[in-house]
Amino acid sequence: MNIEEYFARISYNESHKDADLQTLTVIFQHHIQAIPFENLSMHCGETIELDLQSTYDKIVRKKRGGWCLEINHLLFWALQELGYDVCILGGNSYDPAEQAYTTEINHILLKVVIKGNSYIVDAGFGGAYQMWQPLMLISGKDQPQMPGIFRFMEDNGSWYFEKVKRKHYIPEQSDSFTDTPELGNIRKIYTFTLEPRHITDFQELNTYLQLSPDNILQKKSICTLQTTGGFYALVGWTFSEMKYNYTEGVDLVQNTTLTDEEVEKMLKDKFNIVLENKLIPVNVRGLPPNLVDTI
Repeated sequence: MNIEEYFARISYNESHKDADLQTLTVIFQHHIQAIPFENLSMHCGETIELDLQSTYDKIVRKKRGGWCLEINHLLFWALQELGYDVCILGGNSYDPAEQAYTTEINHILLKVVIKGNSYIVDAGFGGAYQMWQPLMLISGKDQPQMPGIFRFMEDNGSWYFEKVKRKHYIPEQSDSFTDTPELGNIRKIYTFTLEPRHITDFQELNTYLQLSPDNILQKKSICTLQTTGGFYALVGWTFSEMKYNYTEGVDLVQNTTLTDEEVEKMLKDKFNIVLENKLIPVNVRGLPPNLVDTI
């Protein structure tokens, strides 16, 4: 594994001599705009291994993406190589359908400490709830970014990550404006504690997600990638493009339904992914159709 090879993968060619916040921010932005959040392996008959070498080979050398366990593990390695004070944390994602956080840890995120300040860095959530910059770990403070306003809330050692919802304009729908926010309309994302974790703590989760038919990653083939102005998402046969702040306070969502052949072409054209094995797209009906509620 080589840090320069990783930099080439994310198209980063700037200085990295200082392990400071500015360098972290730029590397992070390159990372999320080059490496898709995707679960396509499980829909191609491939087994996802959680060891670092397998993750590195898949993402860096084969130019694939991965889910949070892979993407954030690779980022953890890169930041360690650069001298950052970084540790792995575990999170419980929020399930809007159940209106509750999962009882078991099902997400991985990173904490980075710079000059005594702690930041949360998470490249593995994908879609509309993907942060674009490191977020200072401070309770109750609004932290605006291009995707929207993020904030953390802390209660007795538990931290809650959330985002203020915005309007979405979907031209092909008769009722084009959706998710119209009211004052205080918050989308909960996940909760976590500051207990340091090791990647081996997630081995059981990695196996469960690949075998359990009940989790959303089994029910939907997903590939998302952040762009300079929003993100792309391919869920099953539906390709969506989000443009943030299309008009003031409104995000534009454009959806296109693809054929099986067009799915393969879209993966190559928009996500720079060429799969080794045949993808079987999946999008089980009865789940939220809107990509901003799914991812």
